[in-house]
Amino acid sequence: MTSILAGRSERVDLRMSPIVNQTLLHAAAATNKTLTEFLLDSGMHAAIGTLADRRTFVLNDEQWADFMAALDGPPADNPRFRALLRRIPAWGP
Repeated sequence: MTSILAGRSERVDLRMSPIVNQTLLHAAAATNKTLTEFLLDSGMHAAIGTLADRRTFVLNDEQWADFMAALDGPPADNPRFRALLRRIPAWGP
């Protein structure tokens, strides 16, 4: 995480109760980090974990077979989508 902390240019102001502040300060001290380092490190770990939960999903065998069949099959007819595609100009080469 140290490389992520390098080159900091953004600032975030936090309001918290004294007990929360003391708890965070104690946790930072226990890990030999400043409060800023501790909050950024903890926040990045939480953010990565949160985003990973939204990129990975687990399917059982039946669900996997249904998923693959949907991918292999033709797309469902969607008149509203076809109408939208007719309205948007193609900006290709």
